Amino acid sequence: MSTTEILFWFLSALALAGATMVLISKNPIHSILWLIVVFFAISGHYVLLNAQFLAIVNIIVYAGAIMVLFLFVVMLMNLNSDTEPQKNNWLKIAGAISGGSLMLIMVDVVRSAAELQNKTAMVKEGNIGLIKNLGKVLFTDYIVPFEIASVLFLSAMVGAVVIGKKESGEPANM
Repeated sequence: MSTTEILFWFLSALALAGATMVLISKNPIHSILWLIVVFFAISGHYVLLNAQFLAIVNIIVYAGAIMVLFLFVVMLMNLNSDTEPQKNNWLKIAGAISGGSLMLIMVDVVRSAAELQNKTAMVKEGNIGLIKNLGKVLFTDYIVPFEIASVLFLSAMVGAVVIGKKESGEPANM
């Protein structure tokens, strides 16, 4: 076994174990921390696929910003088991059926992926996921959609500032 295969299997086991712990953890804070572990394992897979830009964006955006947002929401909600409504038995049965269906679909996807792996051609260049190539394609082939998206984001920021700005004569409510 090569080092890449060992890393792949380690990161896969780490992602599956972390995802399982997200589901079975009683404390929501622990679930969030396990979800961060899953995001780091997925970023490791991106590095193995030679997509360093996606790995860094995944760590910064998801493991950083989104998880901090989740953490604040959970802390603000002050979740207690006393206030949580009890789940109906029919809801538990429906969840088990839908989870089993999802498992069957995933098994079929894995089987068909093994068949497709033999049919697909390998990528000739090893630097397909690098930032240099992404930037070159973004600023040559997709320059118009990129500029339209930047204008859209700029107008959204201006709109958020205008909506959030208080009138000069209006006192701030605290």
